[in-house]
This record gives sequence, structure tokens and C-alpha cells, in this order.
Amino acid sequence: MSTPHDIAGLIAWAKREDWRGTLAEFLDRHSAQACAAAGIEVQEIADVLGIDAATVVWGAAFEDLVATNLPDGRNLADDYLRRRGWKEGASTREYIAGLRRSTISLYEVGGLVPGESMQLRDLVRGGDPVRVSEELGSQGLRQWDRVATRLIPLRECAVISGTLMPFEHDTSEALLASLRKTRTKAPREVAKVAQEFGIEADAKALAGMMTPDLLLAGAAFMVTDFWLDAALKAAQGRNRPELLNSEGDPLDFTTLHFPVLPGVKPEQVRTALAAVLALRQEDPGFWNWLDAPGAGPQTAPRRGKAQTFFSTMEDGSLVLGTLALKGRRLSLEVYSTARAERGRALLGPVLAGLVGSPLIERTDLEQMLAAERPPPEPSGLSPEEERALIRQTLEDHYLHILDQPIPSLGGKSPRAAAKTPKGQEKVVAWLKTLENHSAKRLAGDPIGEYDFGWMWRELGVDALR
Repeated sequence: MSTPHDIAGLIAWAKREDWRGTLAEFLDRHSAQACAAAGIEVQEIADVLGIDAATVVWGAAFEDLVATNLPDGRNLADDYLRRRGWKEGASTREYIAGLRRSTISLYEVGGLVPGESMQLRDLVRGGDPVRVSEELGSQGLRQWDRVATRLIPLRECAVISGTLMPFEHDTSEALLASLRKTRTKAPREVAKVAQEFGIEADAKALAGMMTPDLLLAGAAFMVTDFWLDAALKAAQGRNRPELLNSEGDPLDFTTLHFPVLPGVKPEQVRTALAAVLALRQEDPGFWNWLDAPGAGPQTAPRRGKAQTFFSTMEDGSLVLGTLALKGRRLSLEVYSTARAERGRALLGPVLAGLVGSPLIERTDLEQMLAAERPPPEPSGLSPEEERALIRQTLEDHYLHILDQPIPSLGGKSPRAAAKTPKGQEKVVAWLKTLENHSAKRLAGDPIGEYDFGWMWRELGVDALR
């Protein structure tokens, strides 16, 4: 855990006998749920994610302990400052006192000055962005990143605490939704329990008392859990959506290679295939295998983040697979084992005596992702010409897309969505996503250097940037 002030004394104090057990309880609360979902023990976080991630989790639990009043009235920071504060300098005492009063929150990063400072906009409590002095963290972040940390106002400037958790956009949105749900649900639950003990409690009055600060103070462990759960899922490959074909079967790239029997001519194979109504011949050696006319992808029950992949012809016909005749081999390529069996049953009767039993080749998604891609062919252009071409291509692409429907904008085009206040909010979020993804490209990448400013102005939302 890296901090702008030396709090080694406070950390050592937290490891003393009278605080060690409580710190362990806080660490367990911040990590046990995510670890259980990943099938690991808390002490195995470093083995899976590395020592830096384990340090972040420990730091989040430690800072939560520093800022929490325990049921018995004790507080770690108060105890340390009272008994050992005289050994610390004024700036460190000020920092510890600020950490003691802090609450963790989720922030949007803006106004980056790498190696110097950045602006943080609180996504839970709202308000104006606050500029913080931060050398290390500001170097690794990008415009519109989202991070969880504690903001500590000091006399000279505002700083962040030693715990900084970067959030992917989807994970941050899930956290915000969970916090909103907690804020709505908690007062009702408290009122219900109170009434069971014969204590009068008004849920509406309790809801008014549930301020964002109070919510965040009690939900610090939730922030860590969301961050840790996402990190463990990514490390274990559990964050990838399940990919399904149009029948709802797991995506499995399967190819049946039928050997053409000796003495059989290619024309005989073509003549046999012409009798299969489900095959549409595109050229002498290639066919599309199509579903029945009017058939569309089946509506399978969605499982978590499952995504359905399918392809259609220009007339809307659903493509089930492709068939290619090359040399002495006829190959059927499909996207699932079940569909491969269906294709084999379709072709078997008409190809009897023409081809032998197929050799089955399967490639799962993991193998495809791991396969090395060949390096791109040289363009023959100079680096300056390549950059100019890429910039122009991006310009043309985004100019076109301003008038195209975007799913995240409710199916409206950016230009149409920007005509209403609510639509403008969605447009701003969309533009921030584009800029954030671009900013994460490698240094020197022309895509990463692309300036989206003209799009903000074109859509009339530049004032919201």
C-alpha cells in the first residue's frame, strides 16, 4: 500500500495483539465472499492475482478499520494518536486524522496531468470534481477511468489514500446499482427488525437518515468485494460470456472432413449435393447450409452473460454451416457438436458411396484465442502516411456513426439522442467510453492519439465534458 505520508507506525499499531484480531475480521469481510466464489482461500489472493492485488485488499480493509467506530467505542486511529501520536510529525497526524474521517467512494477520473494531479468526480455523492495531488496513481490512469479510493482534504491540497482500485465500466455500474439498492432496502429492513422488538420505527424517516456518507461508510467492504470478484474472474477466465449458437448450444467450432473415395469424381459429389434443398451453392466448390425458410434463431433462456452468435444471408436466411469441396476432401464447418451431428445425418444418405467416414476436427474458443495471429503485411506507406490514413479512416467512421442507431443509446443515433436532456446523458457516457478505450492504447498508437473533441461539439454536449 503506497501512501503520500508515512503511516508505518499506524500500520504496526494495527498488528498489535489488541487490534490484530479485529483487523483479521475486517480483512475477511472485505475478501471472503469473492474468494469463496473463486474457490480460493483469502491467503491465496497473492498466488492468483499477485502481491500488489493482495496488498490492495489488505489496504482497503485496514483503511476501513481506521475509519470505523467499533461497537465497543474504540477506534484504531484515535487509539494510536492518543498513545503514540506524539512521535509523528504534524503532516502525518493530519493525514491520519483525515483518513479517520474518510469514506471510500467510486470516482470518475478527469483532467489528468500525469505525474502531478487529476480531478475526481464522485459518482455516488455527486458534487463538483475535486482536484487531487497524486504522482504515482495519475501516471497509470486514463481519462474517464473509474476508481475507488478515499479522498482526504489537507491544508495544502487534497490527496487520495494509499488504496486505489481501478474499476472496469461494467463492474462500476454493477456496484453503483447495488449501492442504490442497499440505500433503498436498508431502512425497510431496519424498521422491520425494530418492529419485531416492539420498537416504533418509521421506514421513511430512516430513509432520510441514510445519507450517502452513511451508506458508503457501511458498504466499504462491498466496494472491495466487487473489485476483487472482478479481478479473480478475469484471472480465472470466469468473466468471459458464454457463447451460444442459434439453437442455444455452446459455441464449439467443429469441422467434418469427408474424404472423397477413390474413383469418385468431384462432379459426382456436386450432383449429389444439388439434391439437398438446404444447401445453396455459391460457387463450384462452396455451399451455404441454410435453415428452413423463415426460421430464425431460437430464443433460448439466457444464462448469465450468455451471448448468441449466428449469421444470415442477405435475404435473412439463417446459415447453419458451410460446405467446401477442395481436392479430394469435402469439409462441413459448423459451430456446435450437435449441429455437426445434424449435418452428418443430412449429408449421409446423399453421399453414400461417394465419401468415407469423416475426420472430426474441433477447436474451442480458448484455442482460438490462444492461436498466434500472423503479423500484418507491410502497407508500403511511410509512418506519417499510415497515421494520416488511420486518422482519416476514423474521422469517416465516426462521422458516419453519428447518424446510426447505437444499442447503448436505446437504438437511437447519437445525433437523435442528443436532442433530449436524458439522451444527452447517454451520449456523454458513450463518448466517454470511446475516449477511455482509445486512451488505453499503447503509446504511439494513432488510434490512442485520436481527438474526439469534434464529436462533443458536433453533438452539442461539449459543455458536459
